[in-house]
Amino acid sequence: MDTIFALASARGKAGVSVIRVSGPNAFEIAHKLSGAVPQHRQSSLRKIKDLRGAVIDEALILGFEAEKSFTGEQVVEFHVHGSQAITARLLKLLGEFGDTRLAEPGEFTRRALQNDRLDLAQVEGLSDLIDAETEAQRQQAMRVFSGSLGSLVEGWRRDLIRARALLEATIDFADEEVPVDVRPEVGALIADVSADLEREAAGAVFAERVREGFEVALVGPPNVGKSTLLNALAGRDAAITSEIEGTTRDIIEVRMDLGGLPVTILDTAGLRETTDVVESMGIQRTRDRASDADLRVFLKPSVDHQPDLKMKDGDIELVTKADVNEGGDISALSGQGIDRLTKQISDVLASRSAQSSVATRERHRVAIIQALEALKFAQEELDQGLERSEIAAEELRSATRSLESLVGRVDVEALLDEIFSSFCIGK
Repeated sequence: MDTIFALASARGKAGVSVIRVSGPNAFEIAHKLSGAVPQHRQSSLRKIKDLRGAVIDEALILGFEAEKSFTGEQVVEFHVHGSQAITARLLKLLGEFGDTRLAEPGEFTRRALQNDRLDLAQVEGLSDLIDAETEAQRQQAMRVFSGSLGSLVEGWRRDLIRARALLEATIDFADEEVPVDVRPEVGALIADVSADLEREAAGAVFAERVREGFEVALVGPPNVGKSTLLNALAGRDAAITSEIEGTTRDIIEVRMDLGGLPVTILDTAGLRETTDVVESMGIQRTRDRASDADLRVFLKPSVDHQPDLKMKDGDIELVTKADVNEGGDISALSGQGIDRLTKQISDVLASRSAQSSVATRERHRVAIIQALEALKFAQEELDQGLERSEIAAEELRSATRSLESLVGRVDVEALLDEIFSSFCIGK
């Protein structure tokens, strides 16, 4: 492979900038620029000089041996002063070596995958960790990056290989009397793996919401105070408020952190009958978006007002304008009930996120469902007798391949370019 290099820290002026070099000639290049490379994971303050001996900067140099580095190759990091001129000069100098080139987006991580330092699920976890905005997202991404999903897959794979081996033994001795009926043990292995996969598939829905963010829709009739409440929750004037009914025509979104969870609050058009074409479009969008939202907060002008949409488990009903409305639950103007509402929303979403699994993406869920279907067919074949062992074994093999795709062992080449393109250069 080529020796690659890139700025691994954020661009622009900073206290320190990190330039990473990885590849078979990383140590040799570093030696030419700053002298002998420090021993593994040790640092040394050195002068960096160009090929004519002119000093570029005085920097901290770190060396990582191939067997112990992030990429699985020789890695050197130059921690230089965060001047744009210094980083530009050093990057230009690294490009002047005949066997180096600037890294592509995500190429350092891709080499870690190719050199078996990470599996594909860990790569996705690293991507989510970099993008994490809230504590819940960080914790979830860290679980995946640490290899939790890979460990589960290895356990499931081991059980299915055991089940296949038992069945294939009956195939090998089909003409002889097999002393033990292996179906009970095989069936137990299939049942145990299937139960685990069903839990993971169910939890994947909640895990994906933690990764991408929950949606909470504020719904109710016109002038009930939805936009004012949105502004109060956001702490700014995100939506126009007016005493004129029908002011909100389109959906306004504000993203925030509630109790460590990523939440997007939706301010929606007031629900009512109208002949205004534009307002009608907004109302229909409200109905569609509210139906898909993870949670709805129904705002009512009075206790006896009936919501225009069907409530679901966890939805919240509140009477607004408590500052002037006797019996009201919340007032966006005075702040009454705001803290209680945010806690209610956080509690409902936290209970759902607690059910999340380490399968965090739709790709994971699809692979798990495919494995479950194959296991179901395997059990059905097994129920018909040992003469169907060969077909059952093939279904177990199919289930194993689906699970192996989770960590990148098979059938994922088409995904790699898409996954790594989302990484920044230098990671």
